[in-house]
Amino acid sequence: MTVTASASSVRAARLRQGGNPWILAARPKTLPAAVVPVCLGSALAFVDGGFLWFPALICLSFALLIQIGTNFANDYFDFVKGADTEARIGPTRAVAAGLVTPKQMRRATAGVFGLAILIGALLLPYGGWWLLVVGLLSVLCGIAYTGGPYPLGYNGWGDFFVFVFFGLVATGFTYFVQTGAWSATAWILGCVPGALSANILMVNNLRDVETDRLAGKRTLVVRWGIAYGEYQYLAMWGLAYVVTLYLAWVLGSLWILLPWLLFAWVLQVSVTLRRSQGRGAGRWGYLLATTAKLMLLFGALLTAGLILAAVF
Repeated sequence: MTVTASASSVRAARLRQGGNPWILAARPKTLPAAVVPVCLGSALAFVDGGFLWFPALICLSFALLIQIGTNFANDYFDFVKGADTEARIGPTRAVAAGLVTPKQMRRATAGVFGLAILIGALLLPYGGWWLLVVGLLSVLCGIAYTGGPYPLGYNGWGDFFVFVFFGLVATGFTYFVQTGAWSATAWILGCVPGALSANILMVNNLRDVETDRLAGKRTLVVRWGIAYGEYQYLAMWGLAYVVTLYLAWVLGSLWILLPWLLFAWVLQVSVTLRRSQGRGAGRWGYLLATTAKLMLLFGALLTAGLILAAVF
């Protein structure tokens, strides 16, 4: 009884320190990766005269649920595989901290992904039955990111997965279900949220490089080194800004360059990242939160720029 009471006290202390375990497991700082591509795809649909609010809302709901489901699955599988240990300097993980049981997290993951498929099915009248295949593939990859016989995140494919699904796919298909057409511009625009989502992942991977190495999680940082990760972070910002220049030229509007208002801040954060290895959780917490905030602001400014380009 004493042991049980002690364990309960530890869990209660962790809960007070970390907050609601389900909110922790949903990882709110990563959610801009779901919001930004839908906003950009919808804004481009507005530019081309095809914006529809209902499918845009469904796309946003689906993207958020896929992101949360992937985070839940990551919380569970990283615990099972031993990647989340007391040596981690990142945010509290619900299962590893004992705030949620593995069984509860498995059920929650299945429930969130199931709800995503049900909501996503509302898009079938706008894009056809084959969208169901895209939805199922999104769920499968969300699970395979850290689970299954060949977990993507453990074999260096995490950055590619994030770039494709939370960039190209989310933006391109948001545009498609509203306009009924494919657009090369939409795919190019999708490089922006893809690159910035990859940067959120890169901050996590740089922070966790030592524990990932011990757990056999061979991220690109583990494979190719910390310097590579720092350069990739900077290169992804560079790609996002190059896309704004291209879009400003194609659409013939300087409004598209609104994200350049953030350029000095982006440079400051990039310099901070290069000086953060070996620092404590506080520095990495700042970098993760700021990278997510910059992605959200970049997306908001680019969305506004696209709309203003269409209006004026």
